[in-house]
Amino acid sequence: MTEGIDQSELEARAARLVEAARKAGADACDAVAITGTSLAVEVREGKVEETDRAEGDDVTLRVFVGRRTASISSNTLDDIQGLAERAVAMARVTPEDPYAGLADADQLIRDIPRLDLLDPTPMTAARLADLAGEAEAAGLAVPGVSKSGGASASWRLAGVVLATSHGFTGAYMTSRHGLSMTAVAGEGTAMERDYDYDYRTFLEDMDAAVDIGRRAGERAVRRLNPRKLTTRTAAILYESRAARSLLGHFAGAINGAAIARGTSFLKDRMNQPVFAPGITVTDDPLKPRGPGTRPFDGEGTASQPLTLIEDGVLKHWFLDTASARELGLAPNGRAHRGGSGPVPGATNLTLEPGGRTPEEMMRELGQGLLVTDLIGHGVNGVTGDYSRGAAGFWFENGEPVQAVSEITIAGNLKDMFARLVPCSDLDARYSVACPSVLIEGLTIAGD
Repeated sequence: MTEGIDQSELEARAARLVEAARKAGADACDAVAITGTSLAVEVREGKVEETDRAEGDDVTLRVFVGRRTASISSNTLDDIQGLAERAVAMARVTPEDPYAGLADADQLIRDIPRLDLLDPTPMTAARLADLAGEAEAAGLAVPGVSKSGGASASWRLAGVVLATSHGFTGAYMTSRHGLSMTAVAGEGTAMERDYDYDYRTFLEDMDAAVDIGRRAGERAVRRLNPRKLTTRTAAILYESRAARSLLGHFAGAINGAAIARGTSFLKDRMNQPVFAPGITVTDDPLKPRGPGTRPFDGEGTASQPLTLIEDGVLKHWFLDTASARELGLAPNGRAHRGGSGPVPGATNLTLEPGGRTPEEMMRELGQGLLVTDLIGHGVNGVTGDYSRGAAGFWFENGEPVQAVSEITIAGNLKDMFARLVPCSDLDARYSVACPSVLIEGLTIAGD
């Protein structure tokens, strides 16, 4: 379903913005034009509770006057020249930034690859309501589930254009399909809830709605009658869904902007061991049908796969043009467009799997904590200190025996990464893809 987006018109908008900025006095500039259509349906207790459709256009113009820069965004183009003049006027009064500027011309991508980013499957509110209803019904059918927390299905189609004053124009379109269900088990103050979801570029790749709902119901029932643990040190097995947050903390720590500011606990660890030997972490912007896949980055430079961690050793930062210049390095195509300009970050980040299943690891350990849910944001990016609320299951003799909640896990990410052992159950669906991981010797704060 692509009839709602005219890529040629989107390219023309970006080109008009660039031309207007040069006329207004910008020495250099770039423009990002984005248009999108989204549809979402919420279902609760078998009835459609809410349907939302959104259609919108956004443009962001970034201008440079010498080494001074400013950005301005708008959702209309009624006064292109006025928008450009305001951006240039803002740039003239901002402090100079010695690293500001467009990507070097020789870094720009020349041949834009054709990637599998767009699902042509037509989508309607009725189809989304059917999917959400199927997921909810499957969740409610699980014995022990007392009510539905709701189910939702969504679809989005977006077109993106980047144009620069030094001759680059690139465009691509993407689609996204999402489905989730939240189940509630138990009654009164003993109620517990959990959820399951899937999020894909192509609808055909998404898990069946009945499987998503069933898993949500089973997860909620397993959480009934939780207990607290006494404070102790234990082996902790992070379920894949929870383990993704650890990989996200790693991504933040190798962000080139944080490295340049000196605000990362990994700032001095390039070409040194960060993980245990044998650990591999990759980032692949060209992954087929990946949620972070893109033909070029937010500055028009080529994005190639990187092996960030090789045999446990850190090999790369995430770099856009500005952070690369500040660090005296070459950019590596990791610029993302934020509200005020590019920022470096991951695309499709993956911790490669190990050789043992989570069940095998639990049997070998005998006892420990299986973490299925994390709460809060207690991570210090400067020191690596880590403290997160958690829930999950205490296991003994390799089997979960008791749901637990209201506990806190504490440690330091430098030590945690060094002891991390990946399982074999890689969940590769998301832009941060991770198997379950084991970390021994963490502190659990409880009663």
